Amino acid sequence: MRHVDVAETDSVRPLAPQEFEQFRQLAYRTFGLDLKSGKEELVSARLRKLVRGGGFHSFQDYYRSIVQDRTGESLLAMIDALATNHTSFLREPDHFQFLRDQVIPALGTREPVEVWTAACSTGEEVWTLAMVLNEALGQRRVRITASDISHKALRFAQRAVYPAERCHGVSAAWLARYFSAEGRPPVSYQITPALKAQAVFRRVNLVETYSWPHQFPIIFCRNVMIYFDRQTQERVIAGLSQHLEPGGYLFVGHAESLTRVSHALEYVRPAVYRKPGRKEARWNK
Repeated sequence: MRHVDVAETDSVRPLAPQEFEQFRQLAYRTFGLDLKSGKEELVSARLRKLVRGGGFHSFQDYYRSIVQDRTGESLLAMIDALATNHTSFLREPDHFQFLRDQVIPALGTREPVEVWTAACSTGEEVWTLAMVLNEALGQRRVRITASDISHKALRFAQRAVYPAERCHGVSAAWLARYFSAEGRPPVSYQITPALKAQAVFRRVNLVETYSWPHQFPIIFCRNVMIYFDRQTQERVIAGLSQHLEPGGYLFVGHAESLTRVSHALEYVRPAVYRKPGRKEARWNK
């Protein structure tokens, strides 16, 4: 019996250069993603399922349907497919150590302690921050605002159930205190209701206009700027700075540097920046 290659049964025509350019411009225009030359195979692989699922025979037909969809749902599905949601618990751990050793003590007796994680992906950063803050603050209240551009990632983060292999690196004490194990041996872990209650989630596109009712003393926005060009990076940093209170700290990814980006923040240490000024009533002198 002859083996049938998947490509033979796939009626979708290959992604043409002009089609890649259309998606590249649409992704850049709508959510700042800079798809450089060489990403053609990635775009083709990630969008092909949506093309087939919509019954389209070409990427051009699929692109046209996105542009014509006035509900915006097709565009959001494309964003979900193209957005990279790689993260892990305790990623870049020295950030959390600096938060414990330097930032939290400077907050004095402030309550609640609020943090915005601006690109929360599937939630591992959210719950890591929650655990770190709970350990450091004792009975003081913690409030974490979490946002992402991807509906799919936000749903995963809110459900807060993680396969056991994704929880490697989380200490046994934290697993016992902040997670409920499912299965014996555990096949997955779920964040406890008490910890989940400390986080609220909202979809935010960082390249668009958005607002919060107050500024934050701490903002995490890590490993997002690497997908933007310099102009978009400056726009995103300006938005984050606007929502960072004077004296507050911005954490970015270690693979990111703001040295070529125009901004008004002070360099503190690699991947940590601070907004000049200080709210005397809210930060220790």
